[in-house]
Amino acid sequence: MDFAIPEPMQAVLASIRELLEREVYPLESALGSRPFAEQVPALEAVRQEVKSRGWWAPQLPRSCGGMGLSLLEFGLVGEELGRSPLGHYVFNCQAPDAGNMELLREFGTEAQRQRWLMPLARGEIRSCFAMTEPDFPGSNPVWMGTRAVRDGEDHVLDGRKWFASAADGAAFAIVMAVTDPEAEPHRRASLLIVPADSPGFHRVRNISCMGHAGDGWASHAELAFEGCRVPRENLLGAEGAGFAMAQARLGPGRIHHAMRWIGVCRRAFELLCQRAATRELGPGDPFGSRQTVQEWIAESQAAIEAARLLVLHAAWTIDTHGAAAAREAISLVKFHVAGVMQQVIDRAIQAHGALGISDDTVLSWFYRQERAARIYDGPDEVHKAVVAKRILKQYGASSRGAGVGAAPGPHTRN
Repeated sequence: MDFAIPEPMQAVLASIRELLEREVYPLESALGSRPFAEQVPALEAVRQEVKSRGWWAPQLPRSCGGMGLSLLEFGLVGEELGRSPLGHYVFNCQAPDAGNMELLREFGTEAQRQRWLMPLARGEIRSCFAMTEPDFPGSNPVWMGTRAVRDGEDHVLDGRKWFASAADGAAFAIVMAVTDPEAEPHRRASLLIVPADSPGFHRVRNISCMGHAGDGWASHAELAFEGCRVPRENLLGAEGAGFAMAQARLGPGRIHHAMRWIGVCRRAFELLCQRAATRELGPGDPFGSRQTVQEWIAESQAAIEAARLLVLHAAWTIDTHGAAAAREAISLVKFHVAGVMQQVIDRAIQAHGALGISDDTVLSWFYRQERAARIYDGPDEVHKAVVAKRILKQYGASSRGAGVGAAPGPHTRN
């Protein structure tokens, strides 16, 4: 097994980190304290530099204006970008747009790609993904209330969605809705491209999460569709294939998330170590001399390295054998890395004391925003059940019983 990163990629990763430290880290202090719209001009300037250096949209093929990286290569880039909450945004590989680009690229018609994919790929517009509903469990996406009824050449959409990440300011939503309630569960729903200016499309509110409603890209919205008429040509993929397409979107998307989480871990770990090395509890009494702090550092390092290898192996499996072969690996990554990240962030905050819970460091942002990692794209418990059932089946256990399988949960920032 070759764990070496090719030298050209090492150079790119080092340059990306330098750009983040120089241009993006200074912008983080405005997160949560100033409207996102006020930050856009500064972020756009960084985006232009990213474009000029050939790093734009690393997850997309060159035909779409991207870097054309494999999933494994993008995982390495995503790890660097994850060091900042704004990293993926300035490279145009941010959720939920990255996942929507994948859907449109794989399943969209040529007309849909030209109208929606290419402006997304160029960074001219944003989008959102509307799947989770307030009245139905996100862990069971085949059970939902939103309906899309055929009326001539249109679908008429009625229902409610929430935790539609980045819906505030999005040009369109990809909406999952039931088109055939009599079909078997996994064939009932379809995906529809719904322009945000469609009559009957309402953004009800940005949902306040842990005291912050956010705005623009950095928000999660509740949406209502009331007699919202969508042209037949806006059906994405085949009718009834919504669940299958969503799962195709979420497999690589979970790898994107997990490598971003490794980046979060790295940043939190660096802050933990800097604090331990420079903070004194008294004259000549360094904080890092305490055994508890040393254990935090050693255990965090081991956990991060192990989690990173788990993610890279899952990405390699998808690249080599396809997402279906990596299903267990994806579930392992989803719950394990989210747990490691939460633990490392918590240790870093504890090491900073009162400073850690303030907004003077990025740690409080990570703590508020990344707690949801154990819920969205399938809660930990569902992924653990998927892994356990697959293992037990090898020992002859019956697969019968309750369970819905790994599925998207609340927060669809994929």
